[in-house]
Amino acid sequence: MKAGKVLLIGRPNVGKSTFVNNLIGQKVAITSPKPQTTRFPIKAVFEDNRGKIIFVDTPGIMGKTEDHLSENINKQTLQAIRETVDLVIYMIDHTRKRDFEEARVLGLVRQINKPKILVINKIDDQGKSYLPQYKFLEDEFRDVFQISALHKLHLKLLIDKIFEYLPEKKSDEFPPDLTYPVLNIDSKIFISELIREKVFLMMGEEIPYTTTVIVDDIIERNKNLTYIKARILTTYDRYKKMLIGAGGRKIKEIGAYARKEIALATGKKIYLDLTVETDPHWPEVYDNR
Repeated sequence: MKAGKVLLIGRPNVGKSTFVNNLIGQKVAITSPKPQTTRFPIKAVFEDNRGKIIFVDTPGIMGKTEDHLSENINKQTLQAIRETVDLVIYMIDHTRKRDFEEARVLGLVRQINKPKILVINKIDDQGKSYLPQYKFLEDEFRDVFQISALHKLHLKLLIDKIFEYLPEKKSDEFPPDLTYPVLNIDSKIFISELIREKVFLMMGEEIPYTTTVIVDDIIERNKNLTYIKARILTTYDRYKKMLIGAGGRKIKEIGAYARKEIALATGKKIYLDLTVETDPHWPEVYDNR
């Protein structure tokens, strides 16, 4: 059997979380079209008859960090890069131009002395492509794959190649705390991430970056009903008003969508008690998980 750890690295919104979710077959990382969606490294396990792959999905490296939250996100990604891994997947989005941010990520990838695979994502996107700007990378990487994480195109070929790189291990050498599909996050954090995803998807361009979600209580009322108390924190009262909406309409919508997804994930009926609070300092004391 084979087993090993694979680091996923790339700039924001290249599709790393979508790749992991669709590969694992269930949601392990939230996704949205906005930067800063993933805020801390998430580990999840892919398993088949050949062995186990521990994927480390890192937050995208941002070129500029002008606030505490962005600095913390970059810091956690750099910490994940320093972990012992067996293989690195450097993922790029051919629909976006190469820029300083991409150059910074490539510089980090070059510093990692491990086997590497270049993955070009979003090949299903038939719009503007900047693939010629990335052509030079094919000289640096022995293995290059073009995939669509969203539509699961060519993922099997990529997995086959990953297993070729991983070391053989006896069953008693497998990491004991990571068995399919266990994650390195507890239920409160996972639920808070699902709620935050709904904020990202349902609000405007500015609000998501100023919000986080804290789950205070998860109480099993009976075998079929779970009570969840959670708070959306935002930095200004004007954002709080927007999140609540006229007559509480917006917060009810966010809560309804989140409740349905949590119920689907847990197989239980969910009562979600969701409120909004203003805390201008939460990005400064953001929990590192």
